[in-house]
Formats: sequence, C-alpha cells, structure tokens
Amino acid sequence: MYFFNPTWLLFALPGLLLGLWAQSRVRGAFNKYSKVGNARGLTGAQVARLLLDEEGLTHITIEETQGKLSDHYDPRSKVLRLSPDVYRSNSIAAAGIAAHELGHALQDSKGYAPLKLRSAIVPATQFGSMLAPWLFIAGFLLNITPLAWAGVLLFGIAVIFTLVTLPVERDASKRAKAMLTSSGILIGDEIQGANKVLDAAALTYVAAAVASIGQFLYYIMLLGGGRRR
Repeated sequence: MYFFNPTWLLFALPGLLLGLWAQSRVRGAFNKYSKVGNARGLTGAQVARLLLDEEGLTHITIEETQGKLSDHYDPRSKVLRLSPDVYRSNSIAAAGIAAHELGHALQDSKGYAPLKLRSAIVPATQFGSMLAPWLFIAGFLLNITPLAWAGVLLFGIAVIFTLVTLPVERDASKRAKAMLTSSGILIGDEIQGANKVLDAAALTYVAAAVASIGQFLYYIMLLGGGRRR
C-alpha cells in the first residue's frame, strides 16, 4: 500500500518514540508529585487565583473542567479551566500546572506575539487537519498531483501550529516557574518538583512537532518521486 510501507517508519519512528518517552516522563512526574502536598496547602484553584490577583488579572475567572490533565486557558472568554486533579488538589504538581496555565493568561494580557499567532491559526489548523489527509489520499491515488499538493499544503498549517506552540508553551512554563518562586507559593524542593512536571510536559509538545514534521516530509517524499510506479 502507498501509505503503509517500511519507508513510512523512517519518518514516523522518531516522533513515535519521542512521544512514548515524553508520555512516560509526564506520567512519572505527575504521579510522583501529585502525591506530595505543597507546604501552604493551596489547591490548584487557589494557586491560580492568588497569582492572577497578584498580576492584576482579577477579571479572569477559574472554572473546573472535566477530563484528566485537560487544563487550559481560553483567551476568548478569559477563563482558566482546570481539571479536577488540579483544581481540587493541593499537590506540587497541581500548583505547577495551574501556574503554567496562568502563564498563558499572562501572555494574553501582554499581547505575546506567538500566542496571538497560534490563536489566529487555530481555525485553519482544525480545518486543515481534517481535510488534508483526504485531499492527499484522493490526489495521490487518482494521480491528480495538484490535489495531493493541496493536501500537503493544508497539512503544513498543522505543522506550523506545532512549531509555534513550542515557544508558547516554553514561555508559559518559564513564567510559571518565576511566579511560583517569587510569590513564595512553593519553596525549596517543591520548586524542583514543579519544574520536573513542567519540563516533562514540554517534551510532549516537542514530540508532537517532530511527529508532524515527519508526516509532512513523508507526504513530500511520496509526491517528489518516492511513490511506487
């Protein structure tokens, strides 16, 4: 078959292996530090509220959302949504994750350019990710090269999204670490624990970028002469 052959592994394997390693690191760090409470006994929701108020972001609300590690900041509605494991827990991991999401709120308030770019291309990314594979497959199998290239270009938007996400997430974690330290919410070894959780989570975004680039290059290879005759 065109889309399932040994050559595909050369492009996909780096992202797959890195993704598995990143998920293992995230699970290990979260499981470890979700069982260790912070000295002040603050829940993730309380950490978020304290830091938001310190930064003058009193207009941003905090909500509990369902799902495991489904935490995110919604720049459109100015809402910080935390999963139950973060919202209700007073663990070091919960404090770190809540502060990371607050980092995105701070980016939004400061007009951080990469975040604005990422938010702007979200609709195109969602549309492209859904349509691109079908366009590519149809164009490739029917030998309609322009249609296949249209699929590649649409998929390229998703690749750009993963690349833009890297500095956005790294900066949010950097802001989180600084706020947790300067506020005194976490102290000593607690800071190191939160850093390990955030650093492990960052690897998942790197893995996603590597996987997207690999798939993108595989499509290009097929259209550039690697297809079977």
